[in-house]
Amino acid sequence: MNIGVTVAVSITRVRNIGISAHIDAGKTTLTERILFYAKKIHRIGEVDDGSATMDYLPQEQERGITITAAATAFIWNGFEIHLIDTPGHVDFTIEVERCMRVLDGVVAVLCAVGGVEPQTETVWHQADRYKVPRIAFVNKLDRLGADFNRTVSMMRERLGARPVPIQIPVFMGDAFVGVIDLLRMKAIVWDQETQGAEFEYVDIPADYLEEARQARRFMLESAAETDEELLEYYLENDDLDEKQIIKGLRAGALSNKLVPTLCGSALKNQGVQPVIQAVIDFLPSPAEVPPVSGVNPETGETEIRSPKGKDPLCAFAFKVTLDQGRKSTYVRVYSGTLEAESEVLNATRNTKERVARVFLMHANKRERVKSVPAGGIALVVGLKDTITGDTLTAPSAPIILESIDAYTPVISIAIEPRTRGDQEKLLGTLEKMTTEDPTFAFKEDEETGQMLISGMGELHLEVILDRIKREFGVEVVTGRPQVVYKETVQSSARSTIRFDREIHDVRHVGEVTLMVEPAPRGSGVSLEFDPKLEVFPEALRGHLEQGAREAVLAGPLAGNEVADIKVTFLTVGQDWESMSGLGLKVAASQACKEACEKASPILLEPYMAVEVVVPEEFMGDVIADLNSRRGRLDQVTPRGKASIIEAEVPLATMFGYSTALRSASQGRGIFTMQYSHYDAKT
Repeated sequence: MNIGVTVAVSITRVRNIGISAHIDAGKTTLTERILFYAKKIHRIGEVDDGSATMDYLPQEQERGITITAAATAFIWNGFEIHLIDTPGHVDFTIEVERCMRVLDGVVAVLCAVGGVEPQTETVWHQADRYKVPRIAFVNKLDRLGADFNRTVSMMRERLGARPVPIQIPVFMGDAFVGVIDLLRMKAIVWDQETQGAEFEYVDIPADYLEEARQARRFMLESAAETDEELLEYYLENDDLDEKQIIKGLRAGALSNKLVPTLCGSALKNQGVQPVIQAVIDFLPSPAEVPPVSGVNPETGETEIRSPKGKDPLCAFAFKVTLDQGRKSTYVRVYSGTLEAESEVLNATRNTKERVARVFLMHANKRERVKSVPAGGIALVVGLKDTITGDTLTAPSAPIILESIDAYTPVISIAIEPRTRGDQEKLLGTLEKMTTEDPTFAFKEDEETGQMLISGMGELHLEVILDRIKREFGVEVVTGRPQVVYKETVQSSARSTIRFDREIHDVRHVGEVTLMVEPAPRGSGVSLEFDPKLEVFPEALRGHLEQGAREAVLAGPLAGNEVADIKVTFLTVGQDWESMSGLGLKVAASQACKEACEKASPILLEPYMAVEVVVPEEFMGDVIADLNSRRGRLDQVTPRGKASIIEAEVPLATMFGYSTALRSASQGRGIFTMQYSHYDAKT
């Protein structure tokens, strides 16, 4: 199927962008209009009625939310734009994380009513981590309570950003009617009879002239500060032309020093085309971002790969997806060319892979292509062993790029197939789904024999269960949701274990003394060797570490993973030559378990960052309810006639909270919740 991108363009005319925001800020609605105005689709679909192009999963269409990142590509004024629409719900934040890893720029969508919301902060900081340049679009200015200036102020205060408006909104009474383009100093009005496809520039209304002049002055100063030549010109002439403004703002955006900010209402078809032009004007091409660097697995040296020149193939697998159980892999090509029917090296796993077919994507539709050049994003079929975070290279030029951090599942439920005959089918299904989703895990509970699946939240597991039934045809029975606890220690303890046993006529000996002590919360598990063991054979150290790592998988209290401890190996017997790898591994494992039992173990439970928006008159009841759930109140911030309550609350007490909040606020309160940290269970 031809999906419309067949024009070969220079790499400088390519943009790889993502649309990201808090849930319900209007990302998918904006994307739908972009595709319509780019003539990629012939009618506008809507999220609420399940007809949006990029929300193609049945679960997305039924719930009216984006669950999985969807990719598309289109041509706009001779530029080839690859766009990924990402989820806004915290349960699916891994989708945003792995897209941020490969994108060159981001359009951050903010709700003009809600402003900077919790997941806005999460995705913003994900972009910070990968140094991705951004532009911002303040959406939903047609809504009651919309406030452009307050949203811009919140970007400064809560995100630490420097937003530079290049537009300001125009209202007629309470009705949003258009925007003022500060570059051209003209107002833009959209024609609703053409669904916003046509628009015209008109004179700025007289009562907006002074506000527009002040906003333009700030924009000019911000643009001039990015370049000495521009600054000198501005100081001499007290003005810049349109090209100079774009040059200055582009330099500021690419260096992440400022964020060009636009506004509109995607649902009302107002303000969309300038966003596409801003992507071209202010966000980088693949040739303008720094070359990627990685480690050569053969030499251990750091090397770089550039999309310019003749560097060998280097591509990064950032997402694995299953279509009716068949595996496909999304890749970003950083250098060289990825060709169909070619052999590549998975440098991360040191295995050869066969690229069977390569596709460009438009949501769930595919266009088969022969190759993808540097800077491109594509779907690859045929990679058997590759998973999220792996690097694909030319066999003669291996390099391993930095992988993607996974997130810790915080909630579990027990499941079992309705029929015994489906047991093996269920196991195969779960294994496939863990390949696709790094935030999903499963294991068998040793005490009960039940199968436990774990994820990022109730909605995440709900979607997983629905997919198990619909896509894989396995009917399951589920138990109640369970919190994923961890364990740690409160004090220090030593243990000495000597292991000496004959296994299959071979004697295995190991003797270890180690110490376990508490580590800072969130630090995980660290392993160290006493300086006296500097001469201990390097080949045997790995067995000690492996034994300790296995020991902390099941703690002494309830078999939960042990976290936030420091394990120090103090001595390793006397006669090292008589010890075997297996003997040392078992001795280290048993010593670590015993030391954890002695060191005053406690349970850790996941705390959630909860934000509740509620009318003032219900604030007392809502705070009292959060206190009863062992919540720790952080702050209460007035917002008009409502209050924003921020608290940290144990996940174990938050099941069913939506019903309790509706009851306490007469249905007028809303809340968002995302994982914060693990802390001692009280």
